[in-house]
Amino acid sequence: MPIDLKVVGRELPPLDYTYTAREVMLYALGVGAGSDPEDLKFVYENGLEVLPTFGVIPPFPALMGIVGMEGLDFSLAALLHGEQYLEVRKHPIPVEGKLTSKPRIANIYDKGKGALIELEVDTVDEKGEVLFFNRFGVFIRGEGGFGGEKGPEPGNEPPQRAPDRVVEMKTLPQQALIYRLSGDYNPLHADPAFAAMARFEKPILHGLCTFGFAARAVLKEYAGNDPARFRAVKVRFSRHVFPGETIVTEMWQGQDRVIFQSKTAERGEYCITNAAVWLQ
Repeated sequence: MPIDLKVVGRELPPLDYTYTAREVMLYALGVGAGSDPEDLKFVYENGLEVLPTFGVIPPFPALMGIVGMEGLDFSLAALLHGEQYLEVRKHPIPVEGKLTSKPRIANIYDKGKGALIELEVDTVDEKGEVLFFNRFGVFIRGEGGFGGEKGPEPGNEPPQRAPDRVVEMKTLPQQALIYRLSGDYNPLHADPAFAAMARFEKPILHGLCTFGFAARAVLKEYAGNDPARFRAVKVRFSRHVFPGETIVTEMWQGQDRVIFQSKTAERGEYCITNAAVWLQ
C-alpha cells in the first residue's frame, strides 16, 4: 500500500518562521480586510492587531512536508486540503516575532475513495509557549479502501432553519495573487495553464483564503471584530471559489459556538461546510 500506517506518530522537522508587522498586514489584505474602516486595525501599523486566522501561516509549509516522505507514496496531484482546525492559545497575538512549528502525523483515516491524513502542529514562541495549534486534514485521492478507521464525523451541522446572520464579502479578481504572497505559492492559484491541467477553467482561490474571509465574517458579527475573543475555528473545504466571486457566510448562534457555512453568490455552491467558531 502506498500509505504505510506506521508513519502515524512520526514527527516532521521543525519549521522556523520570523515575521514583522508587514507579514501581518499582507495576510489581512490577502483575506480581504481593508475595505471597511473597522478593518483598519488589521492593515495599518498604528495600533495594529493580528487577525486570528493568521495562525495558519507559520505552520503551513508542513502541509507540503509530507509529500515524498518515506511511507507516504502518493502524487502531489492527488492531495487536497480537506479540513482545517485552528486554536489560538495565547492572546494577544504578537505583531512580530520568531516562531517554531513542530508538526507530527497524528492520524490516518480510511475514507473509502481516499485517505485522510491529519497533521497536528504546535507553533511555539521564543519562550517555548504554544501560540497556535493547528490540525490540517489532507485528503489523498485514490488511497482509501485499506480497511482502516473511518474517523469521526465532521459534525457542526447547521440547524434546520434560516441563518441568524448572513454576511456577503466580495473577493477581488487578484485576490489569490495577494494571498499567495503569505506563503502558499501553489501555481493552481496563479497559472491558468496549471489550473487547466487540474480541470479548472481558471486559477482558483486558496481554501485558506476563503477560510480567512469566512472567519472574518464571524469575528465581525459575533465578536465585535475583537481578536482576543477568538478561541478556535474548524472548517471542511467542500468546493472551490474563483477570485472575484462573492463569499456568502451564513451563521447560527449556538450554545457554545457559532455554526457557519459559506457559499458563492454567483454559483450557489457551498465552499465551506461543517464549520464552527468558538469564542470567549
